[in-house]
Amino acid sequence: MTSNKIKEIALIHFARNGYEGASLAHIAEEVGIKKQSIYTHFKGKDELFLQLCKDTSLYELNTVADYIYKNRNLPVKDILYNLLLHFRDQYEKNEYTKFWLRVSFFPPVHLHEQVMEIVYEYLDKVEGLLQPVFENAQSNGEIHSEVNLSQSTAAYLGILDGVFVEMLYGGPTRLEKRIDHSWYIYWRGISK
Repeated sequence: MTSNKIKEIALIHFARNGYEGASLAHIAEEVGIKKQSIYTHFKGKDELFLQLCKDTSLYELNTVADYIYKNRNLPVKDILYNLLLHFRDQYEKNEYTKFWLRVSFFPPVHLHEQVMEIVYEYLDKVEGLLQPVFENAQSNGEIHSEVNLSQSTAAYLGILDGVFVEMLYGGPTRLEKRIDHSWYIYWRGISK
């Protein structure tokens, strides 16, 4: 139970302050334990951080899979556009998403390789979840038959990257503009 509480509090600290700004002493204090007690559960800050990366990657991946499953009967236009909005909403209210985006774009230098391995695995799995959505849409005539499905999936992830950048840097007005304009051009390019 204590290790879960440590992770819960640490996630908030890492999401708000980054790796360098998060203090094990402050995390322990908020959990209600001494700093040394954290080492009973985790070898150190690096292990705690990497475990949160793995946990968050899985959480975010499950969120995408759940979203796709629940919306599988909608037209592909709605599935894809609403997924962009889903990520926006998750970022606004969910510490997991805030942590995940911060980590994905700003991994600690000394953990860069390990973090990016987790991030790339996540991206590959999201692409794998989206591929059948595109295949189904093409077979249903919702997107142009000449559209390369691999390219359209990768391009969609590029839009998602742009949305993530605006979440981190741009604020609500710039974010809405990025979503609306990128989506409009993208959909015109792949739709029938």
